[in-house]
Amino acid sequence: MAKKKDAAAVDLRHYDVVVAPHITEKATMLTEHNAVVFKVAADASKPQIKAAIEALFGVTVTGVNTLVQKGKSKRWKGRPYTRSDIKKAIVTLAEGQSIDVTTGI
Repeated sequence: MAKKKDAAAVDLRHYDVVVAPHITEKATMLTEHNAVVFKVAADASKPQIKAAIEALFGVTVTGVNTLVQKGKSKRWKGRPYTRSDIKKAIVTLAEGQSIDVTTGI
């Protein structure tokens, strides 16, 4: 019984690591090189991201590169504010594998 509870906790943790796919023109061009871009939790490490992608999508990950996109300074009704920082992960997949980001998890 304890194993089933641990497995469920691991799956929920994976959903907390991967927030959403990041779909842009540049991210779409990366799919030609077996890479997919995801928005991830700010405190997620590369091994956590790799484990989450492999568990959620059933693919083999060969590399994970991360970056933090700093929030832009904007103005709304004359008042300045700053958008939130976003951590992105560029996940490189094994040869011949792909992830269709247009479908849900």
